Amino acid sequence: MVKASIVEKEEIIKKQYNTKASNKILFLDSPSFAKEDMKEAFKEYGFEIEEFYQDSVYNREDVSFDCWFHELLKGKEYAFVFSFNYYPALSKGCNEMGIRYLSYVYDNPHVALYSTTILNPCNYVFLFDKATYLELKQGGIDTVYYLPLAVNVKRLDRLVVPEQAVDRVSAEVSFVGSMYDEGHNLFDRMTGLDDYAKGYLDALMDAQMRVQGYSFVEEILTPEILTAMQKKLPYAPQPDGVESLSYFYSQYVIDRKLTSLERKQLLTKISERFPLKLYTHNQPKDMPKAQYIGAIDWEESMPAVFRYSKINLNISLRSIRSGIPLRAFDIMGAGGFLLTNYQADFFDYFVAGEDFVYYESEEDMLCKIDYYLNHEEERGRIARNGHDKVKQHHTFWHRVGDMLDIINPASSLTR
Repeated sequence: MVKASIVEKEEIIKKQYNTKASNKILFLDSPSFAKEDMKEAFKEYGFEIEEFYQDSVYNREDVSFDCWFHELLKGKEYAFVFSFNYYPALSKGCNEMGIRYLSYVYDNPHVALYSTTILNPCNYVFLFDKATYLELKQGGIDTVYYLPLAVNVKRLDRLVVPEQAVDRVSAEVSFVGSMYDEGHNLFDRMTGLDDYAKGYLDALMDAQMRVQGYSFVEEILTPEILTAMQKKLPYAPQPDGVESLSYFYSQYVIDRKLTSLERKQLLTKISERFPLKLYTHNQPKDMPKAQYIGAIDWEESMPAVFRYSKINLNISLRSIRSGIPLRAFDIMGAGGFLLTNYQADFFDYFVAGEDFVYYESEEDMLCKIDYYLNHEEERGRIARNGHDKVKQHHTFWHRVGDMLDIINPASSLTR
């Protein structure tokens, strides 16, 4: 079969949905990056969007949301309900009301995926991390699908940076993101561990820091260590949750601490050899040679940094097992040069050394920074390739088309 062109695909989908009964989407208006970009993509396919929000959507035990949601849907028809990230309360409500629920998950870890509601047949849960998708799919969960993240390249291409702002967003090397040393670092709240547990965790984290591309923390947390951690940082699953203690303590506690340690270590080494600008909330301690700029807004300032930095760093959150982080798509979509740690999903869509560059160790990272700072033509070519490939294959318009292909397999978009 020959794939339909983009124009043909758009027309087919518009015909499929362009009826009064089915061209409306109920869209959860929760705080999320790219919310406006996603809405724009849906509208390009001819959908009308009705937004809604209710605080109790976050509380899986609050039955008041069920009543509120039923009243909201009563007498109305929608093509589906959509949210960024997965909400068990939405799945429950959609299942009871007989409407499809599309969830596009951009967080990992995301403990809500381990709610028993994930089995509801109304669900279409799209996961950006292939390793997480495979774990759930191989565990018998048929409502999950693999779908990488995306970027609105059209919006970024339109971005104009005022001349007076160029200096603030220009850098030899830049890092935009959290240092994970803020209040949500749960590991540092776990005080008073016994010497054995503390030594075990220190050794475990030291070993994991030396390995890129494979996480073994969860599988070697012993019952004894988990008991010690739970005493100092109690955790119990939600009533509808089936997540294990090893899942929670490895991904929400240890992985965040690992990320904090790794980012501080790597960025300190970089700052000692190269001019480095940090765009983050809190000024890191013990990193005097880095130029601290502070937090910047996601929509305009961040893509400007990516465009005007010679080298943009991605140091992934350790709980992202294989997926391409949103930051990486944002960098390439803005036309920036991307230097990232190894993430397996990159290689499904991009060519290393052609569209982006990855490092395998601290020494390798420093060598590649030095090389690409001194090879401007090659650096520019890689940045352009990455931008063009993202524009051709990885926008929110493409992702909406992928979702619609899945939820309506009968309306084939091939000919």
